[in-house]
Amino acid sequence: MSFLRRLVRKLNGFQGSIVNDTYDLFECLSCAQESIDPQQYALLEEPCILVDENDTNIGRASKKSCHLMQNGTSLLHRAFSVFLFNTQEELLLHRRSDAKITFPGHYTNTCCSHPLYTSEETVEKDALGVRVAAQRRLQIELGIPPEQVKPENMTYLTRIHYASPSNGMWGEHEMDYIIFIKSDVQLSPNENEVMYTIFIEREHFQSEFLCGLLHGKVSREIPWVQLISFKFAP
Repeated sequence: MSFLRRLVRKLNGFQGSIVNDTYDLFECLSCAQESIDPQQYALLEEPCILVDENDTNIGRASKKSCHLMQNGTSLLHRAFSVFLFNTQEELLLHRRSDAKITFPGHYTNTCCSHPLYTSEETVEKDALGVRVAAQRRLQIELGIPPEQVKPENMTYLTRIHYASPSNGMWGEHEMDYIIFIKSDVQLSPNENEVMYTIFIEREHFQSEFLCGLLHGKVSREIPWVQLISFKFAP
C-alpha cells in the first residue's frame, strides 16, 4: 500500500479551514429537538474532548455544544476518521443516514466520529484513546465485531485541523485523527447511522468515484473526505 505512504507524507502538517456566516443560534435552539431524530438527539449529550490548536486536552463539552455554530464557528474538539481496507485492497465507504444531524445523506469514509471524555478514550500515548474509540464506533455504526478491528491493528497516520459548516446551525470544527486498518470484516450497518455501504477498489476510487464527485456526477461527499482525497490522493 505504497500509495498510502505518499498520502501520509502529504497529509502531515496540513490545516484546512472553511467558515460560515454568523447564524442566529438562539432563535433556532427552541425548534431543534423537534426536527432531529430522537436517537441522534440523545447522542448530543455525549462528552467530547475539547482541544486547542496544538491538540492539548483542555476539557470537555457535550456533542451538542461542540457542533452548534456561533459567529461562524464551533468549539474545537478531537475526532477521528477511519479508512478500512480489506485484504483485496478495497476501501470501505458508506453513505450517512438521513437521520444524521451534520451532513445527512453524504458519502464518507468507513467511519468518522469522536473519542469521548472518558479514562479509556482520553489516553494520548500512541493515539490509543482514539483507536479505542474507533473500535467502539465501528461496532455501533457498522456492526463490525470488535475482535475484527482491534486497536493494536490500527495505524494512526496523522491529524488534520479543519472546520466546515453543515447547515448553518450545525457544523464541524475538529482535530481529526486519520486511522487506517486492514481487515476482512463482517458488516451489519445501523440504519440510524448508515444508509448503505460499498467497497471501492483503489483504481475505481481514483477514477470513477472521485472524478464523479469532482464533476458533480455523484451525490454529496463529506468535507473531510474532500480535504484528504481531492488534495492528497496519489
